[in-house]
Order: sequence, then C-alpha cells, then structure tokens
Amino acid sequence: MSTLQTLGLMAGGLGLFLLGMGLMTDGLRLAAGPALHRILAGATRTRMQALGAGALVTTLVQSSSAVTVATIGFVNAGLLALGPALWVLFGANVGTTMTGWIVALVGLKFQVEALAMPLVGLGVLLRLTGEGQRRGALGTALAGFGLLFMGIALLQEAFGGFAGQLSLPQGDGAATVLAQLAIGVLMTVLMQSSSAAMAITLTAAQGGLLDMQGAAAVVIGANIGTTVTAVLAAIGATSNARRAAVAHVVFNLLTGTVALLLLPWIMVVLGQAREALDLPPDPAAKLALFHTAFNVLGVLLIWPLAEPLTRWLLRRFRAREEDEAQPRFLDDNVLAVPTLALDALEQEVARTGQVAHRMTRGVLAGADPAAVARDQVVVAGLDAAIERFVERLRRTAMSQASSARLAQLLRVQRYHETCAEQAQLAAALPLPPLGDPPLVDAHLAFAGAARALLDRCDPVLGASDLEALDADTRAMHARYEDLKAALLTSGAAARLALPEMERMLRRFSALRRAVEQAAKARQRIGAGRVA
Repeated sequence: MSTLQTLGLMAGGLGLFLLGMGLMTDGLRLAAGPALHRILAGATRTRMQALGAGALVTTLVQSSSAVTVATIGFVNAGLLALGPALWVLFGANVGTTMTGWIVALVGLKFQVEALAMPLVGLGVLLRLTGEGQRRGALGTALAGFGLLFMGIALLQEAFGGFAGQLSLPQGDGAATVLAQLAIGVLMTVLMQSSSAAMAITLTAAQGGLLDMQGAAAVVIGANIGTTVTAVLAAIGATSNARRAAVAHVVFNLLTGTVALLLLPWIMVVLGQAREALDLPPDPAAKLALFHTAFNVLGVLLIWPLAEPLTRWLLRRFRAREEDEAQPRFLDDNVLAVPTLALDALEQEVARTGQVAHRMTRGVLAGADPAAVARDQVVVAGLDAAIERFVERLRRTAMSQASSARLAQLLRVQRYHETCAEQAQLAAALPLPPLGDPPLVDAHLAFAGAARALLDRCDPVLGASDLEALDADTRAMHARYEDLKAALLTSGAAARLALPEMERMLRRFSALRRAVEQAAKARQRIGAGRVA
C-alpha cells in the first residue's frame, strides 16, 4: 500500500471515528437526558457524590463535554453551587477514560465487521422507526457505536501500513518527551476531541509506532489539549462558564505536570498493576489503565486545593454580572441539553420580571422617569438576549414536553415585557399635585391595591395561591374603577384641568395594565412548570 493510500485510509478511519463518536454521544445524551438531569441534580451533598455523578454520567453519555455543559447549566440555573459543580467536572475527566477501555478491550480485539455492521443496521432501523422517541435516540447511539468501531479498524489498518515508513519521536529524553506531549496537544486541538486523540494513540502504540512511555506522554498531551477547547468555549460566555473553564485548565495542567515528572515510575507501577489485574499484555490495555490512573491522580492532587480554588474563582469574572442588562444564566454551552437550556431560560425570564416589577413599583411611588427609562434599557437588553438564545434553542431537537415548556416561558416573558413597556409609558406621564381629597384617597387606595398585587406576583416564587391572586386582581380593578370615577368627577367639576385629567387617565390605565401583565405572568408560573 502506498503512502498516499495509507494517509487516505487514516483520514477515512478518523472521519468515521469522529462521526461515530458524535452520533453515539448525541443519541446517548437524548436517551439519557432525564437520567442525566436527575443524577446531576442530586450530586450536591458531598464531594464523593458529585465526583461519582460526573464519572457515571460521562460513562453513560460518552462525552465529558456534554457533562460539562450540563453542569454549567445547573450552576447558571441556580440548581448547583460552584463547589459541587467543580467535582462533577473532575469526575467527568475520570469518566471519559471509559472511551480508552472501549477501544482497547473491544475495538482492537474483535473482527470489526462482525460487530460494527449489524450495529449500524440495527441502529438505523431503530432511528427510522422511532423518530423523536427514546428508541430512535438509542438507534442513533448504536449506529454511532458501529461507525466508531469501523473507524478504529481503518485506523489499525492505516497504522499497520505506516509500520516501517513513519518514525515518531521515541526515547525518554526531555526533548523527546516534550515532542510527544506536543503531538497529543496538537491532535486534540485540531480534532477538538480527546477521545479521537486517545484512539489514534492506542492504535499507534498497538501498531508499534510508539513505545509505551512515548504513548503515555501523548495521552497526557491530549488531556492538556482539551483545555484549549474549554477556553475557547468560555470566550464571551457567562461568569460561571468561565469559572468552570479555569477550573478545567487548572485540573488538567496540574495533573499533566505531575504525571510528566513521575512518568517513568508511573509506568513501572502500572506494569505491575496490569499483571495483578490480569489485563491483556498488549500496549492498548496498559495505556487505557494509564489514562484512568492519570485522571484519578488528578483527583487526588486537586482534593486539598478545591476549596481555595473555588473561593478564588468566585472572586473572579464578576464584571459582566454587574452589568444588569447582560444575561447571567443564558449560555450557548447549555443548548445541547434542552432541559438545562430551559432551566437557564426560566431564570433569565424571572430576572426580566423582577426588573419589570421594580419599574412598576417605582412609577407607583412617583420615581424619576429617567430611572425608569434606565430599567427599560435593562429589560430590552435581556429580552434581546432571550430572543437570540431561543432562536438557537429552536434549532435543537426538543421533546414535546420541552416545546410546551418553551412556549409557556415565552408567554411569561411577553407578559414581563409588556409590564415594563406600560410602566415606562406611565412614567412619561408625570402625576400633578392632587388637591382634591376624594381623588387623593382614590389614588392612595389604587396604589395600595396595586402594590399588594405585585407582592403576590413575585416572578421567582414557585406555585402560588391562584384564588388569592384572583381576589387581589379583582380588588385592584375595583380600586382602579374608583380612581377613574374620581378623576372624571374632578374634571367635570373643574377641580382638575381637562388636559391633566386625560394625562392622569392614561397614566393610571398604563399602570393598571402593567400590574395586570404581572398578574398574568404569575398565573402562568403559579399554575406549575411544564415538565
């Protein structure tokens, strides 16, 4: 086989591996979405639980990136504190080593045609007959699994063809080890997949192109290379996403540095461990064991440093959160998991509602129109960010329940937006001095009823007493009708100039509608979240 043919075979094998990994991850994520949500939501009590949850879910969905996205989504949605979230991320690093074991113990051991082709056929059949259902998601995962094995087989064949033609850095000198490390980093950065880099390293070692220590250095480089992906994903992201990215970088750099310094001794110990565990003597199994041990070492190293690191991260990246017009919870990293994206959206919609409520209360208290206008800029900024986020979310595959929940959140957001618009409209119609006692009393009664209703309409509350909400809404309407009658009476009796009467009618009508919109939003929220 010519060098050109071998390179083509290698490119095809890598392409099939990446395509299979992508399909498998997407299918498993969709199929295990509710389980992922439940497991991570319960991983808040201890370090070990959070660590185990991260490792378990990553093993289930075969993607540390998906778990990282989910974890950041929980933090952004206020469901998980940053400290436990970091342990979930560290656990994900351990869970991702399962890919190496799959390649070493399955992908390099069996006749791939006997395993891969039936998996692809069965997977496609399930996908075609179960579109939009869990069966279809599992079919996608099975088809991806089969393609992944086909890619591994082609990579094996390609590296077999390279034997004797290609020379990779060998030896244990400092320059050689650094070159091997750079190969791992470069492969991960170029392919944006540490799993693909791991598969190539395993097949290269199995084909004799790398010795064990050199392959281990490449694996360390691949782990370090994943930090580039994390850093790129955090650019322009929320504060919590940037904190998680920094923690990921610290974990991998610390682990990689210590592992490189101890590499010769680690390889000796792992050789003895492989014999004790009765694992196959081939290089792939030993490398898979090294990959797992390497990441467990990272957990042990980070254990005493986690609390200081968390405190340090919480003091960083605060500038964006201080700008209230910027979204605090919306992050493109959570779009891959619709449930988490909707959690983040719900939190941002609630923030919009809080600002709209503040505007309405301010107008009821006679706030400066300029202050109300500044709050309207905040609402407009949040509304625009929500609209952009929803546009991207709609491009992802969502279940019927998720689509219904999205529709409900959009309706609530529309109520909040209208509430803010009406409050600003009322603020632009200043209230003149009221000298007519009946009019003063009617105004105070309306303002009191409106504030009482707003108190019951807090957008961050859970389910509420809808009967009490209806009663307060009727009371506010009754006080508004009394105020409207008092205004008309004052105007008819010439105690109030007609232009002032018209302006006040428009002001109080806008305020009434603003409070009505807040009550409608509360009714939607109080009726219970769509699952």
